[in-house]
Amino acid sequence: MKNILNVERIEKYYGNKGNLTKAIDNISFKVDEGEFVGIMGPSGSGKTTLLNCISTIDSVTAGKILINGSDITRLKSKELDKFRQNELGFIFQDFNLLDTLTAYENIALALTIKGEDTYKIDKEIQAVAEHLEIGQVLNKYPYEMSGGQKQRVASARAIVTNPSLVLADEPTGALDSKSARLLLERFENLNDNLKTTILMVTHDSFTASYAHRILFIKDGRIFNELIRGKDTRKEFFNKIIEVISILGGDDNDVF
Repeated sequence: MKNILNVERIEKYYGNKGNLTKAIDNISFKVDEGEFVGIMGPSGSGKTTLLNCISTIDSVTAGKILINGSDITRLKSKELDKFRQNELGFIFQDFNLLDTLTAYENIALALTIKGEDTYKIDKEIQAVAEHLEIGQVLNKYPYEMSGGQKQRVASARAIVTNPSLVLADEPTGALDSKSARLLLERFENLNDNLKTTILMVTHDSFTASYAHRILFIKDGRIFNELIRGKDTRKEFFNKIIEVISILGGDDNDVF
């Protein structure tokens, strides 16, 4: 199976010699093509810093991060811009849609920047809209959509360019339980049918239970790993809760 993400012994420090904080402490792991991996950990554990380094928003102090064979820790600013455009898709908690554009135009923006022709843009948007069940809102503006619809439009924007890796940062954090469930079912659909590779940071056990594998981070290190295997989602959820109780989390989610 093709390796998409390879994190090798990365470290991340903040501050100076007088007040140095080690946010990431010698973390290594791999994500293969078509995997759906979750990252969990208590506040201050380093999970967001880890995602920021993988997404090229932040840089590592030591170690390497390879995405689809490219070492992003060695790329210059202009190279990083092109790399993000071609290789990464981003899904944020607060959607980050442009209010003056329709859903269709928000999704099309990524393809327009890449210089795709109008016919291909429309074809790709219609295809991704079908997978995410947002065809009925393509001509609506963000203020006309529910939170769940906006997040599915944001997800469509993230995957329409066919990136090597989709990075989701607390994607259900601003959604009610029904909208969260609908979004996560669409994630499953993308992962199962399009083989979309997803790396998702979440504090929520219900959200995490949709992933195939969970990495638990504590004090900047990998504390534990859970693989769903043949477990039902409910069984996997219960195992996640068990690890969180040991980890010292305060997850009160109910299945």
